[in-house]
Amino acid sequence: MIADKISPPTLTAGVMMETVKSTCNSAKRSPMTPKAIIHQRFGDKANYEVEEVQDLTQKGCPGLAVRQKGPCLYRCTLLLPEIVVVSDTFKKKKDAEQSAAEIAIEKLGIHQKEYNPTILEAWDDLTERLAFLFSIEFLSSPHPLSGHFRAALRRESHFNGCVPVSVIALYDTRIGNICKHINSGAESSSLLVMSLVLEAAAKQTDMVLSVEEQLSLKRRNPYPPAIIQPSIDHESSLCNGSTIEVVRIPSSRDKDVQMLKLNIAVTGYYLDVIAQELGVCEASNVLISRTIGKASSELRIYSPAPPKRHLWYHSSERDAKHHIHLEGSLNERASYFIGQFVYGDAILASIGYTWKSTDLFHEAVSLRTYYRILVNKMPNGAYKISRDALLAAKLPLAFTTRSNWRGSLPRDVLCSICRFHHVSEPVFSVQLISLDSSQDLPGSHKKMKVMETDREEESEAGVAASCGDLVGSTEAFTCEVKICTKNQELILQCSPRKAYRKQIDAIQSAALKVLSWLDIFLEKPDTPFEKLNAIAEKLDIHLSLRYFSNEFASSDSDHKCGITIAQARKLINYSCSSDVGKDEPYFVVVGGQNSGVTPSNGSLASVCYSVSLVTDGDSLKEHLESCEEFEFEFGNEAVLPDLEAAVAQMAVGQSSNFQTELVPCEFILAAAGDSAVTLSLLSSARSCKLEYNVTLLRVTEPLEERMEQALFSPPLSKQRVEFAVQHIKNVSASSLVDFGCGSGSLLDSLLLYPTSLEKIVGVDISQRSLARAARSLHTKLNSLLDAKDTSSVIKSAVLYDGSITAYDSRLHGFDIATCLEVIEHMEEKDACLFGDVVLSSFCPKILIVSTPNYEYNVILQGSTPQSQEEDPDEEKQAQSCKFRNHDHKFEWTRSQFNQWASDLAAKHNYSVAFSGVGGSADTEPGFASQIAIFKRYDDDYDHDLEAQMEFGHQYADVWEWNIEDLLSKKE
Repeated sequence: MIADKISPPTLTAGVMMETVKSTCNSAKRSPMTPKAIIHQRFGDKANYEVEEVQDLTQKGCPGLAVRQKGPCLYRCTLLLPEIVVVSDTFKKKKDAEQSAAEIAIEKLGIHQKEYNPTILEAWDDLTERLAFLFSIEFLSSPHPLSGHFRAALRRESHFNGCVPVSVIALYDTRIGNICKHINSGAESSSLLVMSLVLEAAAKQTDMVLSVEEQLSLKRRNPYPPAIIQPSIDHESSLCNGSTIEVVRIPSSRDKDVQMLKLNIAVTGYYLDVIAQELGVCEASNVLISRTIGKASSELRIYSPAPPKRHLWYHSSERDAKHHIHLEGSLNERASYFIGQFVYGDAILASIGYTWKSTDLFHEAVSLRTYYRILVNKMPNGAYKISRDALLAAKLPLAFTTRSNWRGSLPRDVLCSICRFHHVSEPVFSVQLISLDSSQDLPGSHKKMKVMETDREEESEAGVAASCGDLVGSTEAFTCEVKICTKNQELILQCSPRKAYRKQIDAIQSAALKVLSWLDIFLEKPDTPFEKLNAIAEKLDIHLSLRYFSNEFASSDSDHKCGITIAQARKLINYSCSSDVGKDEPYFVVVGGQNSGVTPSNGSLASVCYSVSLVTDGDSLKEHLESCEEFEFEFGNEAVLPDLEAAVAQMAVGQSSNFQTELVPCEFILAAAGDSAVTLSLLSSARSCKLEYNVTLLRVTEPLEERMEQALFSPPLSKQRVEFAVQHIKNVSASSLVDFGCGSGSLLDSLLLYPTSLEKIVGVDISQRSLARAARSLHTKLNSLLDAKDTSSVIKSAVLYDGSITAYDSRLHGFDIATCLEVIEHMEEKDACLFGDVVLSSFCPKILIVSTPNYEYNVILQGSTPQSQEEDPDEEKQAQSCKFRNHDHKFEWTRSQFNQWASDLAAKHNYSVAFSGVGGSADTEPGFASQIAIFKRYDDDYDHDLEAQMEFGHQYADVWEWNIEDLLSKKE
């Protein structure tokens, strides 16, 4: 099957779609879109502002305008350095943006013809371009390079008017584009561009002069005085007493990175000041890196340039591959930052001329900036920075829902990581496939598997007889991610087999897989590569070891940088000397009144926190980070383990104070306001720890519960409890087991009602949930024991860790078993298995099973607040309603649920009746939560009891409370 690829600029967010219905046999390169042309010309300086415009249509009689609300339209304003244009209105944002770009291209007179010269034509164009740059007209043009030309006129002695070749090669994109047509290696090598510029200047004898033994060019004939004086006066007004903070990165690993202040008023050209600080004679001996991070930034690495005799003077592909061995030691830290060779000491500074202004732009660069850039090269660090929570957040292991996700989305983080490692942007290829409904489809609505116990043979499309035929199919999305070098060699390919109902989920989940693996690679330097490769295979990731080692160890696309993988990774982890990853914090003190509202899996916990670096005995303390309101999805590992463990023990309104071992020190220094003080504490002889102060502000229940509470009073959860209590009273039940008890909400609630129950049991596979259930039940049972007569109190309570599809003989023959809102969290085949096991082996007198009624979702979701809805730009889904909870594997209609329950009852000698809570059976679409009540026929009940008891104990004991033991201890 050959899929037709659509180039990224034609799709929203750059997503490339591939569909199974494509029949194109060849992929011809598409012409550049208007947005791509604008981006090629202006980069990040092009700013698109899209606004919603209400569609007001006129209807009615002639002459009488009736304003009627229609669908939303979009209009785009494109802000460029030269002009501002406004598009017409369109139904899609991307169409409005393309229209604005097209209008701008027409007004600017940009030729859309693709530039594809011969080598000789490119040499001619390069010579002409140099002549234009040194013309009188260019000196006053709004171009970042023209600022350097004006500043060069203030240089003293024989440097007057000399413009460094490195500046010309870097700041003029037209020069770079021409050079790559002469030699393709110029696209990734600034030294090769410098060589070609010098060679072209030697051919341009009329206008440009190459300065002997300097990497500089100057105008052969001086500029007229009328042009020079205004330029000098303007530059002088900018350089009176200006100082900037920069960071010095020594080439020796034995020396610390340190802060410096540069006085740019010392000379007329700021590059001369940087040259002096680097110990070279003047500006032409300074090599300037590409920007670090965003393209609109002026944050760059400045380092000594190679002597002129070391540059290439030939333009063949072969010569371009040769590596120049420079004098001086390799600066590993600076080289890792920018992905190219840096020799000698380097300076990290944010200074230069931009499109936006003719003034010299500059801003301070601190040690904190340095460490934040270092952290940004790691997926976990990039996510932490996006949340502004370096000492609290953690990249989640799974993508759940956009409404619950906090921080930059996985796709955006991956794009950022690729930019920082100087490789091509990741390409996401989405494929639409048809799935059999038996396959797992996260977030999808699948038709249930109908059980046909009387059938002797399976049909051709059938599945196992235990779960019956598969009815219907569904469409789904898979997403493949490719990361390539700048020369388009494949580095990494992730091809997940898992399909998703929503395209956005497929994309984000695939991106998160790549991020998770890269995070292991970059954060655990001692992991053998064989193990890393095995982990990659489990994540459906395939590597090209050669290109991966070059790009993510050294990030240099043409030459191996002399930094090994281990060395590069140690650059990130070099300063952490403390043990990391302790299971428990040193101590936890909880204060404040217990409100009874605690977080559970899937809920959003909002906390206020502060973190400080403390020494032994708290003799010294340095504040690092704080946040007045920090929200995270509980149970999704979205925060550091110690922080989540503390919040798990808290209720809304309570505060916690605890200490932990240090996290990797680059995160601490990236968060610290005063890096020098923090460094001093970390390097002191005292042992340091992190101290957290946390207050739980609120807990937002999962979306399912929020939707239910919007319509029902009391909430459906309480109505389900009351339903179970009524049946307990009707049959005078003395024992109850709750399958899938979670945090014990049902068992907890049962204690509030007078019943005949003497023994209650909960079973679940989540140890964390069982721990919360144990704490809550223990407190309430002891309180009831102190307040009531012992004859009216539960006699025994037990919690077990185990799967409800496995049988444990200790729970055989209970009076009542409940399974409320549990089976929809299982795969359908496991729900079938649970029904068989509980009715054939556990054999309770009564089994109460509840599950959401999918047909009721249209009412529930119609009441969802606007803030909880999905982004309006997302594509409409094939299904009319979403599931109530992102963790639901299926949701059944009434007929599907009735079929499942009826077949189970007939198979295992039970009767079944149907009911529900929320809504009404007589009104469409029925109950919000549908319930099946199974009652056991007593005929021949105990005939297989002995056989059942042979299964033994399959569950692990978690907690047990026994009233007799407590009373005997009191006596």
